[in-house]
Amino acid sequence: MARPPRIWISNETPAPGEIVRVRAQMVHVMESGLRLDASGQTVPQDILTGFTASLGDSLLLEWTPEMAISQNPYIEFTFAARHSGRLRMVWTDRRGVVAQADRDVTVG
Repeated sequence: MARPPRIWISNETPAPGEIVRVRAQMVHVMESGLRLDASGQTVPQDILTGFTASLGDSLLLEWTPEMAISQNPYIEFTFAARHSGRLRMVWTDRRGVVAQADRDVTVG
C-alpha cells in the first residue's frame, strides 16, 4: 500500500438526511497465494483483510475482503448525513500494514 487511497465523496456539505455516496480505491496487489513465480515457488499471499468506514464515532461500514477480490480494490457505499464529523476509512492487509483516508463532512 505504497500510494494513498483514492477517495471521492458526492457532497462534503450535505443537507441533513441527504444520501452521501462515497467511492474509494486502494492500490494493492491482492496476491492470492495460489500463483507460482517463474521458478515454481508459490508467491506469498498478500491481501487486504479489513476495511472500516466511520463518521465521527459512528461505524458506517465494516468489510472483510477475501482473496477473490481483484487487484486495486474499489468500494462504493452510501450513508445518510445525520451529523457532521470526520469520515475515516481504514484498510488493513495481511502483513499488518494500515492505510487511512480522512475527509470532513459538514451537515448543513
